[in-house]
Amino acid sequence: MEGFWVKGGECIRGSICVDSAKNAVLPILAAAILTQDAVHIEHCPGLMDVYAMESMLKMLGCACRWQGDELTIESSRLHNWEMPDAISKQIRSSIFLLGPILGRLRKATVTYPGGCEIGIRPIDLHLKGLRALGVRITDGEGILYCDGGAMHAGDVYLDYPSVGATENVMMAAALLKGTTYIHNAAREPEIEDLQRFINAMGGKIRGAGTQLIEIEGVPTLHGITYRPMPDRIVAGTLLCAAAITGGEVTLKHVCPRDLIPVEAKLTEMGCRMYDEENSVHLIAPKTLKSFSTLQTQPHPGFPTDMQAQMMAVSCLARGCGVIVENVFESRFAHVSDLNRMGARIRVNGRVAVIEGVRKLHGCRVCARDLRGGAALVLAGLAAEGETVIENARLIDRGYAALEKTLTELGGRIQRMTLKTDGGIT
Repeated sequence: MEGFWVKGGECIRGSICVDSAKNAVLPILAAAILTQDAVHIEHCPGLMDVYAMESMLKMLGCACRWQGDELTIESSRLHNWEMPDAISKQIRSSIFLLGPILGRLRKATVTYPGGCEIGIRPIDLHLKGLRALGVRITDGEGILYCDGGAMHAGDVYLDYPSVGATENVMMAAALLKGTTYIHNAAREPEIEDLQRFINAMGGKIRGAGTQLIEIEGVPTLHGITYRPMPDRIVAGTLLCAAAITGGEVTLKHVCPRDLIPVEAKLTEMGCRMYDEENSVHLIAPKTLKSFSTLQTQPHPGFPTDMQAQMMAVSCLARGCGVIVENVFESRFAHVSDLNRMGARIRVNGRVAVIEGVRKLHGCRVCARDLRGGAALVLAGLAAEGETVIENARLIDRGYAALEKTLTELGGRIQRMTLKTDGGIT
């Protein structure tokens, strides 16, 4: 098992470019099969989920090749509508392929997707949206059989603004004759990026970023070269790394507008923030002060994917803060490990109360999900002594070589092979 060894006490300082967004790249890779032409994705991050999506595309009949950090997908020989079971259970983003496969082949077979265990994440909204487009779906012992032979444009109403369901319907409808409307659509920036991508291929989608999205179907789409948006969660994590260590960092190739909720809380904690067109600069105070309340919400509210990292920062802030997790009911798995490091956090249901402490101490902890694992790395950067974080593989799902990024910014962190008996090699 791989893990991270972190030696605390070093300030995170410097300047760095932020990778393209995992949560934008994955649906874009899925949407690439909507055209038979080659699609070139520039600055594609080397993430485990990206490699898993690449493997699934290959099993469906696509040709994929890397040239540096550019990934090319050529799907003229797409023929298989059965998504591989083993890989689908590894990452939740496999469900993104359902819409484009139906749009292209009019049939699909998929197992229920996997991913981090952060709470109940049913795909019923995805299925309801596709049924509104005329897809007939049957469930046979955990396998979904989807028949899109009678697919048509239509009105889709989402009971909850689900990001994945919004994106799946957008992709499924892109090639359908007529106009499809998605009501109560999710408004995340990654959805706007998917709209830009499909429209660059010749699609006609309007309204992404609002609660009503209009998709006018087109007969065909063409290939393009495209660079996805920067990763606002990676950017937020690096801002938190500088804040928790009392450092100073400049992030380039970011969209400051997408970081407003995170910047607002860091400013409340005493950090000074300076935004330019494509960069953000943070200067941390000597002593952080706690925010009063942080509530996760669908965009444009505070992102649930940044909750754990902000909790880690608040552990060393003066005062007492409250975090309310409104999106996922099981997203406090990192609390027990933070408390092992000396934090004072009490949890009652979806509410966590964090009483700031003067210092954290290093110990051996375990990443139990992607963002919670990142929070433990942040805590290790600020803790006294050495911290070992097990399960680096989970963190790799959303951060490409996090140890190299933090080392470049002055952190002391290494990837290690951990023995089953608790030792390190």
